[in-house]
Amino acid sequence: MLVVISPAKRLDWAARDVTTTDPDFQEDAVRLVKTARNLTLTKLKGLMDLSDDLARLNRDRFASFEAAPTEEATRPAALAFAGDTYQGLEAQTLDADELDWAQDHLRILSGLYGLLRPLDAIQPYRLEMGSRLKTRRGSSLYDYWGDDLSRALSARAKALGTDTLVNCASQEYFGAVAPKTLVPRVVTPVFKEDKGDGKPPKIVSFFAKKARGAMARFIIRNRVADVEGLRDFDTGGYAWQPDQSDASTLVFVRPYPTT
Repeated sequence: MLVVISPAKRLDWAARDVTTTDPDFQEDAVRLVKTARNLTLTKLKGLMDLSDDLARLNRDRFASFEAAPTEEATRPAALAFAGDTYQGLEAQTLDADELDWAQDHLRILSGLYGLLRPLDAIQPYRLEMGSRLKTRRGSSLYDYWGDDLSRALSARAKALGTDTLVNCASQEYFGAVAPKTLVPRVVTPVFKEDKGDGKPPKIVSFFAKKARGAMARFIIRNRVADVEGLRDFDTGGYAWQPDQSDASTLVFVRPYPTT
């Protein structure tokens, strides 16, 4: 089973005592950085709707980005991202064997790096997949990545001998995976909260992001190999809802947290 998640805007740059690997699309990342360096501060600010301070921070990050960075300048991707999904993934608490398994079975979709393995070395950046960054390939990052990500995921699924891709990424990021060239079938977990007010359970963004990371962790720790195994996910009080699910969507519901 192959799993994909989104990256995070927030980073945790603490040093990590693990051996990193090189991103498969490092050359593409370098090309995108060169393009981003040509943007004025105003255009960079508008590209991702940034504050003045964040625009300056990311301008400086692009300026210092290296084609062949030193080990000190990078961090392993799954341990460097620190958003809601990564609160659920808790990669820093996975043991060496679990990280090794994740390295083969988990991929992080990235606007800058395309696809990342958990231990791929990244430099600090922010470039959201939905950004309308113009390149020679088109007017957006979706145009830039084209079929590259779906082909890479299909190749990885084939290498693993699996026909299933579990989509724990956001719509913004999974939108970069071209469906026409993606070979494995896609199964998407959906997480909802029941407020107990008689209304249908709803997706709450913060909780859903964290649950997607927790699902990825569940798959890693239990070496889940088939869709049936996903139904046992109960982290945080979620329970699979067979009457709301189908072959491509697994719905999980829990009582809305009060604390």
